[in-house]
Amino acid sequence: MLIKLLEYHPSKNILLLGRCNIKPSKMEYRLFSVPFFAFFVALLLFPLKTVCEDLSYNIPEETKRQYVIGNIAKDLNMDVKLLSARKARIDTDDSSKRYCDINLNTGHLIVAETIDREELCGSQNPCTLSYELVLENPLEVHRIILQIEDINDNAPRFANERINFEITESADKGQRFRLHEAHDSDIGQNGVNGYSLEKNKHFILIVDRTADGGKYAELVLEKELDREQQKEIDMILTATDGGSPQRSGTAVIHITVLDANDNVPVFSQPVYKVTLAENTPSGTEIIRVSATDADEGPNGEVTYEFSRISDKAVKIFSIDKTTGQILVIGEIDYEKDKKYEMGIHAQDTFGLSSTAKVIIDITDVNDNPPRIILKSLNNPIPENSEPGTEVGIINVQDKDSGENRQIRCSVQQNVPFKLNPSVKNYFSLVTTKALDREKESDYNITITATDGGSPPLSTSMTIHLFVSDVNDNPPVFEQQSYSAYIRENNKAGTSVCSVSANDPDWRQNGTVLYSLVPSEVNGVPVSSFLSVNGDTGVIHAVRSFDYEQFRNFSVKVVARDNGSPPLSSNVTVKVFITDENDNSPQILYPVPDGKSLMTEMVPKATLSGSLVSKVIAVDADSGQNVSGYVCNHSSLR
Repeated sequence: MLIKLLEYHPSKNILLLGRCNIKPSKMEYRLFSVPFFAFFVALLLFPLKTVCEDLSYNIPEETKRQYVIGNIAKDLNMDVKLLSARKARIDTDDSSKRYCDINLNTGHLIVAETIDREELCGSQNPCTLSYELVLENPLEVHRIILQIEDINDNAPRFANERINFEITESADKGQRFRLHEAHDSDIGQNGVNGYSLEKNKHFILIVDRTADGGKYAELVLEKELDREQQKEIDMILTATDGGSPQRSGTAVIHITVLDANDNVPVFSQPVYKVTLAENTPSGTEIIRVSATDADEGPNGEVTYEFSRISDKAVKIFSIDKTTGQILVIGEIDYEKDKKYEMGIHAQDTFGLSSTAKVIIDITDVNDNPPRIILKSLNNPIPENSEPGTEVGIINVQDKDSGENRQIRCSVQQNVPFKLNPSVKNYFSLVTTKALDREKESDYNITITATDGGSPPLSTSMTIHLFVSDVNDNPPVFEQQSYSAYIRENNKAGTSVCSVSANDPDWRQNGTVLYSLVPSEVNGVPVSSFLSVNGDTGVIHAVRSFDYEQFRNFSVKVVARDNGSPPLSSNVTVKVFITDENDNSPQILYPVPDGKSLMTEMVPKATLSGSLVSKVIAVDADSGQNVSGYVCNHSSLR
């Protein structure tokens, strides 16, 4: 169930996606026209990445750190505990300074750095900062827009503290003399709002508006001058702004009374427009402004200077007072300022002047390589992870604009990983196939981001990712079966043989322990005959064996790893007991009568070599231990 899934704004002619949070208890419906309903159906059939609603706040400049701008958790209708759980953070589109941050405990959006609107935006209005609130699991991005409000923290000031005019005494009543404009770094009502002139008997002040809405003052001759009575006049010119409290700046108007100069310089055009590429070298000529004066001699000699220019622009551009040539003297960076406007003041030798405007539009050059920012990384990753498992999240940024800012991302070949594009310039690094730590325990994943500039710029980042072990291999014995030989009458503890099994898993998953499978030999537990060292696999005799009792038997040895759950395998060990000559022969016939001698009756005429008697004897031993008998006998009488 989606809440405020789509919303149409007729005034802006746009269709917005609403909140991402889903609350079945509160359902809200929207009615759409047929075209927008069709667009809605298209969205359902071809889903887009979810881009959540913007959060907009107003904040005055110069606000101190820790000032609470608003509460993000409340504005998103979200439990504040989820901010920490979902790794909420404030990200910027580029590497510029971050002026706000989020308190994960309270959900407050707070001021992180004091903001100087004039340094940040200059004359640009409105002045906005754009950030991204990133939430993970699932990935969700909200745009945060800070509207920076101007405060009256700058006073108007004149480019020159002393304004010089040389006016002929023959000047007509009502003649006007354009004054240099005052500059105020503030904007709107806090900018220059008016001018006033110290009371005097010759001049009054008229304030008028420029074509772009600014204000300028003209000195108007109210009473003719008389050089013989007064050669010089000083007056205080004051510029005030409209802020609260009101601020002001002053300059001294110094007038030298001369004779005749009745033509003002006239610019060849009122507005000069120039397009300039960023990174233009210092010393490059931008344009030459030109103003002509119909007067002859010294009265027609024109000099040029900036009449209205920002603090930033004055460090970047200069003007030749004689030729009107405007040069680059500083570093031009499109990413800092995209446009400059300045006023040019042309004045003849005796103070008559006019103004023109120069507008410089800065064009972008592909001078910023993309930035790759690793936002999160699951390291190590288990080897039994399914294909498509998310390993990490990256964000790519480029401070350039247009095609220079279009970024393509790729992963080096021959690694089982790829990048899936997500919201905006976010990518998910995922696995493409099953991993096997026993074959590859770690990877160096090189990610390359390339912009669309000409020539293109690229940046690479290498991520060292480890694969963690899973107990997926049982121990394997080196032999399919073992045969062991031990002589009878052995001592207890004698080593019989050694078994060995290998497990390619890691650490405890690959640690092998040995044990005997419980069984019986002739009704006696096998543990009464043998024991096995659990660590080494060496099998020892527990007792002495007797070949005459049994000659061989079999046992099974289990090799079990230390994983969870453990895996195991077993092998059969055949034990063969070898004979020793430890038994004397026993005479079965003739049967001894209990005496040490046995007698046989032999006829006296028996020939030599005749059979006298048979002796039958047995020996419990085997092989050569029973191969023959030797009889001791005395001579027959």
